[in-house]
Amino acid sequence: MMRMTDTVKQLLIINIIFFIGSQIVANAYPLFSLYYPENPNFRIWQPLTSMFMHAPMPNLMHIVFNMFALVSFGTALEHYWGAKKFIFFYISCGLGAALLHIVVNYFTFHHVLNLLVENGQDKAEILKVLAEGKYDTNWQNIIPLSDFNSFMGSYLGTSVGASGAIYGLLTAFAFMFPMAELGIMFIPIPIKAKYFVPGIIAIDLFLGFKGSSLFGAGGTGIAHFAHIGGALTGFLMMWFWKKNQFNRNRWD
Repeated sequence: MMRMTDTVKQLLIINIIFFIGSQIVANAYPLFSLYYPENPNFRIWQPLTSMFMHAPMPNLMHIVFNMFALVSFGTALEHYWGAKKFIFFYISCGLGAALLHIVVNYFTFHHVLNLLVENGQDKAEILKVLAEGKYDTNWQNIIPLSDFNSFMGSYLGTSVGASGAIYGLLTAFAFMFPMAELGIMFIPIPIKAKYFVPGIIAIDLFLGFKGSSLFGAGGTGIAHFAHIGGALTGFLMMWFWKKNQFNRNRWD
């Protein structure tokens, strides 16, 4: 097994510290999780800090799976790239994930907000009620339940986790080692990276559209578009680096 690299180890430690600290410090989740920018709880640092936060106890699987993927794929990439290029890529993918998540929430939120305004609701009053963490029960009589849930979730919900950055690592791994065989739980046959990674991204894309009020109903409680954002950022960076022949020596 490849020895864990220094930057991956440091990221692992930081994530664990954030996880333990968030169980102890009462205001950690509101302060460091990612809120929708029009929510008064949004802070400028949240797109960065949210990628080190994870679901609270007893949901250990969220951080366990993310950290397992960080060590498994991040170690291989850092060995190949070096520390500077690796950490730049990792953070960039995490921020790209947050950006797409925010953009999708913006369109989801304003799609339903416009429907409410078109049906006689006052926009300023809607925003005032939401800022207080409340809602008007009349809204549920105007819009479908799926739209209402997406509307409230996009404004009041938070996003946490390293998954967006991890999807960037997965994309880079498949880009660089397409023939590497990966195992997946419940499927006993190894799958080549060039099939495995596009497959899980396609599933996220389908579930993301299915759970959006713009396209359908049935949200899963997972920020699928954040995953897509991380993967897309990773792909664009890999494409750019390959096109311009960026190599490890330019970062060391």
